Amino acid sequence: MENLIFEKSQPGRKGYQLPALDVPSIDPAGVLPKASLRQHLAELPEMSELDVVRHYTRLSQLNFSIDTHFYPLGSCTMKYNPKVNETIANFTGFKAVHPLQPASTVQGFLQVYYELERMLAEICGMAEFTLQPSAGAHGELAGLLIARAYHKYKGNPRKTVIVPDSAHGTNPASAMIAGYHVVTVKSDAKGAIDLAALKAALNQDTAVFMLTNPSTLGLFETHVKEIAKMVHDVGALLYLDGANMNALVGLVRPGDLGFDIMHLNLHKTFSTPHGGGGPAAGPVGVSQALTPFLPVPRVRKTEQGYSLEETSPLSIGKMRAFNGNSLILLRAYIYIRCLGREGVRKNTEIAILNANYLRVKLRDYYQLAIDEPCMHECIFTAAKQKPKGVRTLDIAKRLLDYGYHPPTIYFPLIVEEAMMIEPTETESKQTLDQFIEAMRLIAQEAERDPEKLKHAPYTTPVRRLDEVKAAREPNLRWKPSDKPIVSPVDPARR
Repeated sequence: MENLIFEKSQPGRKGYQLPALDVPSIDPAGVLPKASLRQHLAELPEMSELDVVRHYTRLSQLNFSIDTHFYPLGSCTMKYNPKVNETIANFTGFKAVHPLQPASTVQGFLQVYYELERMLAEICGMAEFTLQPSAGAHGELAGLLIARAYHKYKGNPRKTVIVPDSAHGTNPASAMIAGYHVVTVKSDAKGAIDLAALKAALNQDTAVFMLTNPSTLGLFETHVKEIAKMVHDVGALLYLDGANMNALVGLVRPGDLGFDIMHLNLHKTFSTPHGGGGPAAGPVGVSQALTPFLPVPRVRKTEQGYSLEETSPLSIGKMRAFNGNSLILLRAYIYIRCLGREGVRKNTEIAILNANYLRVKLRDYYQLAIDEPCMHECIFTAAKQKPKGVRTLDIAKRLLDYGYHPPTIYFPLIVEEAMMIEPTETESKQTLDQFIEAMRLIAQEAERDPEKLKHAPYTTPVRRLDEVKAAREPNLRWKPSDKPIVSPVDPARR
């Protein structure tokens, strides 16, 4: 347990020493209006420097992070970020660049942009990429705006976007923001797209079919070329939600499968910092016919060097100010350059191997949603534990006591009591074996003492909260009279 810094405060203690005043002293009341003056001293904690350092160091040790724990989050690809990326991103020549500098003074960065676009186009089998979008959902919006501009140019703006029932929630949200009506098609018994349902939904009003492949069930859509033909036969475009590209890089190029538009999550597939609300990147790739509609500015290479093309007659315009989250893009560039063609392919193969290893080792303890070889992630359910009153949430909370971040739970929505587990390629067999053992022990606990799981976790600073109450009555303010929100740990229930 770590008390709040306000509770540690001691009157008169401080961790700083200011130099003597070398200008005349002025009473603020003599120069500021009364309404702007503070009526009471700020209630700031009074601490020594050592106490502050120890407090925040201890808080940092309570956090889960990829540098300290295994994150088996499905569909999020929480893998290790190589430190060489961080070292290079901290070079002054990169981090101190100002977005308003003339192109002639940032030739190195423009070269990174230009070459990264070429790399991504080669990896994905697309004609061109834009690096502007700030994240995956932003990339979806950019892709759909490109599709809208293309159809309008062809004389038929079209009105609908089709998404599978297993799609990420951002797919229908992005389509609606882009001005489309969303139509949902169901999955078949094996988790694939129901081709008959898709055929019935496709018509001359369909602008785009958005497909995640591998799907959120962790399965490769084997009928993807047939789907592409069905979509193209009605004049629509096929969009790839590239959130799960960690299972395809170096093995399959989406452009070769018939996709017209796709986005990538560089903060997932290409190992740049992920989570915490920080900057991300969602580059969008398009087929040759759609390149005139890409956002501006575009980086161009000439005999004189690299320049920015600010206008293009058919472009959808800018998706954001300037040119994207530059240091995130730089990290992805370094990652690809370090691994090379064979390296990125090997990573993909290991990601698939690791997921299938977990699938086989745990299927006797937890029900598989689809008992088939998977790609980068596998979906279990709590169907075997549910008769004992144990739910997926209970299993996830208990994992915290074993030192593991829980997997993605209750997604995809079409799977009851879902646990989506993605081990990624950066985890060793030893780590996976330890995780498997923890999951087995939890399954055994569910049989012997289900009540114990219903009250987990026991070893975390904050015990299980009333999530409904926390959502409906959030307490976002703290005052000295408040009691700590930390629940005591009961050693007997560990």
